[in-house]
Amino acid sequence: MSPSRSALIVDDERDIRELLVLTLGRMGLRVDTAVDVASAKAQLAQDKYDLCLTDMRLPDGSGQELIEHIAQRYPELPVAMITAYGNVEAAVNALKAGAFDFVTKPVDLAVLRRLVQHALELNEQRKAPGPASARLLGDSPRMQQLRQTIGRVARSQAPVYISGESGVGKELVARLIHEQGSRAGGPFIPVNCGAIPSELMESELFGHRKGSFTGAHADKEGLFQAAQGGTLFLDEVAELPLHMQVKLLRVIQEKTVRPIGSQTEQPVDVRILSATHKNLARLVEEGKFRQDLYYRINVIELAVPPLRQRREDIPLIAQSILRRLAGDGTPAQLSEEAEAALLAYPFPGNVRELENILERAVALCDNATIEAVDLYLPQVDQLIGQEADAPLRPLQPTPPPAALPTGPDGTPLPEVMEQMERETIQRALEANRYNKTKTAAQLGITFRALRYKLKKLGIE
Repeated sequence: MSPSRSALIVDDERDIRELLVLTLGRMGLRVDTAVDVASAKAQLAQDKYDLCLTDMRLPDGSGQELIEHIAQRYPELPVAMITAYGNVEAAVNALKAGAFDFVTKPVDLAVLRRLVQHALELNEQRKAPGPASARLLGDSPRMQQLRQTIGRVARSQAPVYISGESGVGKELVARLIHEQGSRAGGPFIPVNCGAIPSELMESELFGHRKGSFTGAHADKEGLFQAAQGGTLFLDEVAELPLHMQVKLLRVIQEKTVRPIGSQTEQPVDVRILSATHKNLARLVEEGKFRQDLYYRINVIELAVPPLRQRREDIPLIAQSILRRLAGDGTPAQLSEEAEAALLAYPFPGNVRELENILERAVALCDNATIEAVDLYLPQVDQLIGQEADAPLRPLQPTPPPAALPTGPDGTPLPEVMEQMERETIQRALEANRYNKTKTAAQLGITFRALRYKLKKLGIE
């Protein structure tokens, strides 16, 4: 570690100062100390530090006051709070004020070393930022503000709660927080809490020991252990059963997990990000989600806006999707009418729905230009021609489907037509020796449309 790295320790207890100075010194840091808020502020003004550790209670004030001072004057400096054991409220308040992380007394030196390492890695990232693999598209004011907030919370170790409707990109936001933070070199483990059966959830999250229950034929590592040194993203966290909410709360507070069947707890160094499309505050009021857990995972809340609230971003996102769908080829283009239809559509499924609409349109359009009719939007004629920023006229409800027509033998007509289409395409493929370009030309459809139909009909 570079000898130029330095840290400021603020604590009025001599024994704690000496312990921290010794530990950080062995990590290669130059360490200065202060015994109160006033002297800490003076030293911050005179010197530049890579990390600050401050006690919660100081003779002339509080560590909270110092954290707020650093957040305002030295926003790039990671600062961590030293709190009394079990004082969760003080730790949460410190994180909300801008603290990078916290450590409890008595100080666990292994936890302290990891905290210091993350802080220093974060400083290295700031000096030489690399491009994030994840991208959050959009130049609207809402998206610019969201990206700025992501940059700020990425510098912290505080739990972040990401709220927003289905399809807005909550996992993408979580990945950006991970990639822009000090844990970028560690794993990012996404977990869909709604997809894990309740009876398997504890084993999946915390692991188990061989023989701890029927079917446990070997030791198994949990997702918390898999995320060691990185980030665990708990998607659809509202789906956690109440008994698992209790266990998760303990893990967050104690930073340890106990695998099923184990007699000992294992320390875990994991940052927790969570998300759900449900109203978590309302679930707390209804007694369906623990208030204490909500308080711990919602230290910082990030609200991801739905697509209809940032319509000006739709053309940019659409172009990006079309480029991705084209691969190495020339991307399809939207006609003016198609773009107008997209701008007017309310997108209840948000960006995910936009991706599905464009993927289908690319496969089915007859040339390189996507027309409004290719989008298959509900009541597209009603949508075309509305101004993008005008209030949407309510769509008329779709009438109930009529009874399906049938063929001569009673087979539903859609099935008859699909079979005829399959046979026609199969004959054309055989006639052209399975040259798909020639087959598409003979059938009078685009290559993309043929590829879509082959996949839909299950033709190899």
